[in-house]
Amino acid sequence: MRSSSNHITRAGAAVLALVLLLLASCAQIPRSGPVGKSTDESAGNPNAPVFFPAAPREGAGPESVIEDFYSAGSGYEDDYAVARQYLTQAASVTWKPDQRALVFRSARVVPTGVENVFDYELDLAYSVDADGVATRLPEGTKENITATLAQVDGQWRIASIPDGTAIPEETFKVIYGAYPIYFYDPTFTYAVPDLRWFIKKKTVKAMTSALLGGPAAYLKGAVVSAFPSGIKLARESVPVVSGAAQVDLTAKDLVDASNEDRLRMQTQLALTFRSQPDVINVELRANQDLVRVEDNGTVLPPVRNKNVPAHQIAVSNNELVRYENNRLSPLPDIAPVAALSPRAPAESPVSQTAAFLNPGRDTLYSVVPGQPARALTTRTGLSRPSFDRYDWTWTAGPGGNGATEVLAYRPVGVAQGSSVPAVTLTPTWLAGWTVKEFRMSREGARALVISEQNGKTRVQVTGIIRTADGTPRDLTVPMTLPASRDPDQGVWVDDTTVAVMKGSAAESVTPELLSLASAQPQQLAPWPGLTALSAGNGPDEIFGQSAEGVFQRLGNGWSPQLKGLQDPSFPG
Repeated sequence: MRSSSNHITRAGAAVLALVLLLLASCAQIPRSGPVGKSTDESAGNPNAPVFFPAAPREGAGPESVIEDFYSAGSGYEDDYAVARQYLTQAASVTWKPDQRALVFRSARVVPTGVENVFDYELDLAYSVDADGVATRLPEGTKENITATLAQVDGQWRIASIPDGTAIPEETFKVIYGAYPIYFYDPTFTYAVPDLRWFIKKKTVKAMTSALLGGPAAYLKGAVVSAFPSGIKLARESVPVVSGAAQVDLTAKDLVDASNEDRLRMQTQLALTFRSQPDVINVELRANQDLVRVEDNGTVLPPVRNKNVPAHQIAVSNNELVRYENNRLSPLPDIAPVAALSPRAPAESPVSQTAAFLNPGRDTLYSVVPGQPARALTTRTGLSRPSFDRYDWTWTAGPGGNGATEVLAYRPVGVAQGSSVPAVTLTPTWLAGWTVKEFRMSREGARALVISEQNGKTRVQVTGIIRTADGTPRDLTVPMTLPASRDPDQGVWVDDTTVAVMKGSAAESVTPELLSLASAQPQQLAPWPGLTALSAGNGPDEIFGQSAEGVFQRLGNGWSPQLKGLQDPSFPG
């Protein structure tokens, strides 16, 4: 086996080649002329970096062949033609590189003790499946790829290897990009992003295949697609001709669909291709024949990145107030609640219903216009309430047997003294964890969940599964976001970003932005004594609260706003 220093040198050379290629591509004169056909290899970003790997070296040993093969796996041009040169003829035909990508922090070749059989031992950072779904993995996550070698004309070649590629994390960040594909909420009113990782130069076809394959696991059951299950591409490419992405689908599925469904299919693809500069519109085709889609106004385009109202609900002088443009005003038609000492208030984005906790955070109250406040539940350690667009207010806390429960109540439209509709969910993935934050996304299909166990926290996004009338029915197994400071609270900033922090009245606090598309948190400017966080529409509308008052994020700092109020929160 060659020394690790040689392996590091080759890896460094590979990264350097990529950097040089990037610099060269930036200096190229832009091409002009009409848009023509794009094959599957080039339908995407035409200026995307390309990795040119080395061909097999004469006399290289088995360990070197394995290392060089996976180095060549970053060269995706011509269907990984160079990487296939490291395989025997039979293995070259059967190897499917696009089945998954293992992204590693470090790697080494380890003998197995079996003749001509070796393990490629990886310290994994990500695993990306064939549909671009990325799973982030903690440091120390190991995986072995077993390779069997044989001699061909006196040269070592790989005779057996699992499908997929393995590439260094630095290379992955250069040749792959995160792109949203879009699904609908169950009412087809809102567009819900599903972030996937694709090779930057091969995005259009990859996006289409991923869209037809359905949502990622954490969104299954929470979102819907206009494409029926089982529909497929009729050919293995999505050419872009004069700005039109020609999506050729299995004829029966497309022809049998109603015009309304076809219009939603076309809209879903158009939303998904928004990130592709060479795609202007979408054509649906059935076995290459153009299928006309009539827009007669019966299908409204879905709302993408739903906004929240500009005002916030807050507490001032022990009463619920409205906070907007640095001014306070009473909440319309809301009865006084000073006797209950409200904390952590929330307001519905669709009605004037409000909810809040008591100072001990062991009772959740709701208050609807024209009625006094009513207690919804009493239990220790409740998370602050959050409303969804169906007017359900959510919280979480321990049940009677100590198990963590997620609770939803719908007090709007319920007469005083009548029972409030309630749902209790006990997801197994929260067993043994204490929920510190449960915040609904603006379109109502997802929730941000921050939970704690033995002093360690995790930040996750779960899907909300509902019945036909919007009643919550279950939560999906979530996806986990990386956070560096064990946050205990968080808020949605937009449809793909959340802001989190660990509040402290006594220390400087550094909030972080976590993106569903990024591996690394973005740290915001630190500020002393931040204890609460709220966010409106985008990163410029992030607010923090300390004993000194409310502050709004301004560039790389914080701008003082108003004193004398507590716990501001945008509707939702």
